[in-house]
Amino acid sequence: MSFLVVSDPLVPPSGLEGAYAAIGNFDGVHPGHRAVIARAVALAHAAGRPAVALTFEPHPADHFAGRARVFRLTDPDQKLDALAAAGLDGAIVLTFDAALAALDADSFEREVLVGRLGLSGVVVGADFHYGRGRTGDAAHLKAAGARLGFSVEVLAKASLDDLPEGASSSAVRHALEAGDVALAARWLGRPFAARGIVTAGQRLGRRLGFPTANVVPPETFRLRHGVYAVRVAVGAQTYGGVASFGRRPTFGGGEPWLETFVFDFDGDLYGRMIEVAFVERLRGEEKFPDETSLVAQMKRDEASARAVLARADA
Repeated sequence: MSFLVVSDPLVPPSGLEGAYAAIGNFDGVHPGHRAVIARAVALAHAAGRPAVALTFEPHPADHFAGRARVFRLTDPDQKLDALAAAGLDGAIVLTFDAALAALDADSFEREVLVGRLGLSGVVVGADFHYGRGRTGDAAHLKAAGARLGFSVEVLAKASLDDLPEGASSSAVRHALEAGDVALAARWLGRPFAARGIVTAGQRLGRRLGFPTANVVPPETFRLRHGVYAVRVAVGAQTYGGVASFGRRPTFGGGEPWLETFVFDFDGDLYGRMIEVAFVERLRGEEKFPDETSLVAQMKRDEASARAVLARADA
């Protein structure tokens, strides 16, 4: 069965009828999320039913703020890719808008979970809240399941060695804001990665002997400025690289860009989608007195990044 993605269904989606659903925002699809998903998959398969993720776009915090404000660990497409890789049969994406936000907990259970989706069961984390004013919680959901005819299982927070209080998207964001991409990777279970379309820049890197693939990230991208060893996915191929995220202070500054020198790549990346996965932070952003000093440092950065990636592959 292929992975089905259905947006805003009004009736149970064909092929996903009677599903067991893991419910959440699932930004990052970190190990805590994957524990909830794995339980939904196990229950669904035992019952001979499909397993789905029920998730929401945009992030509810963005809706209530009236603008994009959340530093997303996965953009919507990355989130769907990660959900597909988690063994689910599909994902149901509900638009988080004023109408959905206005539903109280009872209406969400009756109209959405039962009426529109026809779920056989749901699995949520212990801190799951829903409904207008976040009045619905795990206990409320369990009572609704008993009343409306769907099973409910609530999982305690997954415990990780590096994060005793449980997997947390917020903790991962804080690590990235501090530039600790290695710690963020341990908590996510994989390196944090940014996707984007390569755009034309000022061609400064090409002039200096280090042509870069430039991506303009969203305003909410709050990775600490600096230089990183990275892996770059271009289509089905993955390359090593060194990336700078910042304002280019040596050349007068500007809006933050993600500029990546892709190792051992020969081709044109303009207009193509790439994904840059951050392996290790090499240094902070610096302003150099001249281009000669900058080029010397870029050569050191390339050598450092190649060494980091070689160690990671060993």
